[in-house]
Amino acid sequence: MTTTRFAPSPTGYLHIGNLRTALFNYLIARQAGGEFILRIDDTDPERSKAEYVEAIKRDMDWLGLHWDRIEHQSARFDRYAEVADQLRDQGLFYECFETPVELDLKRKKQLNMGKPPVYDRSALALSEAERTALRAERKGHWRFKLDQSRIEWHDGILGDLSIDAASVSDPVLIRGDGQVLYTLASICDDTDMGVTHVVRGSDHVTNTATQIQMIRAIGGSVPNF
Repeated sequence: MTTTRFAPSPTGYLHIGNLRTALFNYLIARQAGGEFILRIDDTDPERSKAEYVEAIKRDMDWLGLHWDRIEHQSARFDRYAEVADQLRDQGLFYECFETPVELDLKRKKQLNMGKPPVYDRSALALSEAERTALRAERKGHWRFKLDQSRIEWHDGILGDLSIDAASVSDPVLIRGDGQVLYTLASICDDTDMGVTHVVRGSDHVTNTATQIQMIRAIGGSVPNF
């Protein structure tokens, strides 16, 4: 069955860009007699507000974009923790301790040397004793370890695309404060909810390569992008 999703963050009101994405996802599902999911991306407890959730639902209802079911990512933290543990067991999830300032200095140094500002994976070289010492003074964040090969896929609008995973940084999926970030929550939900088509803005095309690797790592089926 064709299944699409619209996943707004309830940190503000919908704008025309949000609604364009919602419309295309809605039309793809309806044309195929499939399912359209409204998925509230409320993993940020400080910025997500109940009044924005209600405003999103009200605006979509007024526009006639009626969803078949609604999901809240804030209700799925236990599932995200399971997937994080699965990735750790596979050796694909590693803890890092650089501060934002340290990361910024690394990026500037790489750019000055004419290199792409890609995370250098220095955290992988830490011993367990070094990790323990760092945990005592700061909170670590967790990155997905990309297979640094070329990733190819077909985009329904842009055609055949490919990205060399060695040219992008291993993405942070869990912040130092424990907040689960969009990429982890999204690939987990897309897999569990059987999403078959993902419509996103062109600014997210590069992210697609990361998502494809992560979906395959957790045993999911890669959707049509």
